[in-house]
Amino acid sequence: MVRIIIERHSGPGKEAELENLLVELRGKAIAQRGYVSGETLRSIDDPSLWLVLSTWLDVDLWRIWENSQQREDIDRKMQPLLTAPPKTSVYTFVWNACWYDDEGRRWDTTPATAGQRARESHS
Repeated sequence: MVRIIIERHSGPGKEAELENLLVELRGKAIAQRGYVSGETLRSIDDPSLWLVLSTWLDVDLWRIWENSQQREDIDRKMQPLLTAPPKTSVYTFVWNACWYDDEGRRWDTTPATAGQRARESHS
């Protein structure tokens, strides 16, 4: 899984319009393959600062949504409301699952992306 953090700074008096577009964007994201969850946060100390956090099954599925026409259309509407381009950061969860078999051998696994799984299944 991956966590996406998008930072946006709204212009003065543009907050309500930006919030409406962020709600619309989330509504469309929820319907996308790989979307797990999301939150929209607004800073108490700096009300112009908005963070959108979303969790996706993997980075490949996030990239499909990131580059989709639906998302680009809404993003284009947001641009004039912002004081700077949005900053997007993609993070992976740090985890490694392991188990021990009946003979005490350790088995490790790391998560694979959907793209990796697809390539392996076609090999």
